[in-house]
Amino acid sequence: MARDYYGILGVDRNATDSEIKKAYRKLARKYHPDVNPGEEAAEKFREASVAHEVLTDPDKRRIVDMGGDPMEQGGGAGHPGGFGGSGGLGDIFDAFFGGGGASRGPRSRVQPGSDTLWRTSITLEDAYTGTKKDLTLDTAVLCTHCHGSGSESGKKPHTCGTCHGSGEIQEVQRSFLGNVMTSRPCHTCDGTGEVIPDPCQECSGDGRVRARRDIVANIPAGIQSGMRIRMAGQGEVGSGGGPAGDLYIEVMVRPHAVFTRDGDNLHASIRVPMIDAALGTELEVESLTGEEVTVTIPAGTQPNDVITMEGEGMTRLRSEGRGDLMAHVDLFVPTELDEHTRELLEKIRDHRSDNSSVHREGDDNSGFFDKIKNRFRTK
Repeated sequence: MARDYYGILGVDRNATDSEIKKAYRKLARKYHPDVNPGEEAAEKFREASVAHEVLTDPDKRRIVDMGGDPMEQGGGAGHPGGFGGSGGLGDIFDAFFGGGGASRGPRSRVQPGSDTLWRTSITLEDAYTGTKKDLTLDTAVLCTHCHGSGSESGKKPHTCGTCHGSGEIQEVQRSFLGNVMTSRPCHTCDGTGEVIPDPCQECSGDGRVRARRDIVANIPAGIQSGMRIRMAGQGEVGSGGGPAGDLYIEVMVRPHAVFTRDGDNLHASIRVPMIDAALGTELEVESLTGEEVTVTIPAGTQPNDVITMEGEGMTRLRSEGRGDLMAHVDLFVPTELDEHTRELLEKIRDHRSDNSSVHREGDDNSGFFDKIKNRFRTK
């Protein structure tokens, strides 16, 4: 014989959800084991919890209104000694603090895919001009056999028979509060509340498979090491054929044999013979594009001088123009001289009178370390 769930809570058959919850909270406060430890009170508390579960579930309440008892048909956990999903820890707080004890419900079988990070390296020349990079990725892609449905025949998923579509399995555990209902994702449907009757042979019902695919990434001019390029919708396809995440390409710029990069500027060391440094000259330096760039060496150039050529550096990212090229002078002194060259250099030395090896404080041609010493010398 079907139980009178309305009578247990003391409400009529036309009672609203709000009236049902109000009646349950009143009985829960009266008969909860922590308030009323008697066995009779515990039984009334369990009955009220089951009645609340049944009458707040539209499907179960419909069975009651038709003269049936959903808890005797395996539709709930209202067996003797336990109570349903609405009689767990959530309903204890609901009874005493007025909170909601609603179930989280099933999660969607279709989930968005995760983002993917892929690393690649390019040359400094590629960073200067910009380039296209062919990449081969190993990611989750949409199953072409079932087109993401997960079903071999294309049938729609069925309601899970283990959790009855709730996506959760509920268990009664004893605690200091008494019997407490806990929930965990259903192991049969993985918390979705649905089961595919004939899983796809290719993806086993997941709606996606792992595969290699080729893409072309546009590397902009001026990119620097460590920067990432975002390619929307090129990441992992989600389970159930869900939308793909984004692909992030992290770019590393390989070191160059001649140029060192500093932001938008380039630095290079150029060897200048001492005679050319004294008289002045012009040198040709091959740029990153392969073209020759003329570096003007003014007369009297000293070791470690820096000659700046504006607009000959790296392409600026997201803006017009280029940085600068800094040419660091490395004065070249020959270690072996032929007889004629030696005679000429000796004549130059004899002709000059400033060949003293002692640097005087305040001299303009004092050495680098002397200048540093003078700067930090206390007065």
